[in-house]
Amino acid sequence: MKQPLRFPDSATDDIPREIQELGRLISELDGPQSRELRDSFRHVVECVQRRRRILNLVQEALSQLRLDIKYLMFDLEITREENASLRAQLDETERDDFGSSW
Repeated sequence: MKQPLRFPDSATDDIPREIQELGRLISELDGPQSRELRDSFRHVVECVQRRRRILNLVQEALSQLRLDIKYLMFDLEITREENASLRAQLDETERDDFGSSW
């Protein structure tokens, strides 16, 4: 008698095809070791799903970090431009003050 898989169909999208096939083969087994294999298989599936979630979180964090770096680089460039402009104004003011005092 064929038993259903131990993981829902919606989760099969996250599971590699080879592991899904292994699950189908394990579900067709009978005998004393089939329960142990099913438990081990369920554990493997949970680990694969957990690793997939972690990978997705890391990818999202990297994307956010890249965006944050772009914003920081933009802010740095603008700050440098403002600094150069203000220094030029300060130099101009100092020259005017120095020239008028003579």
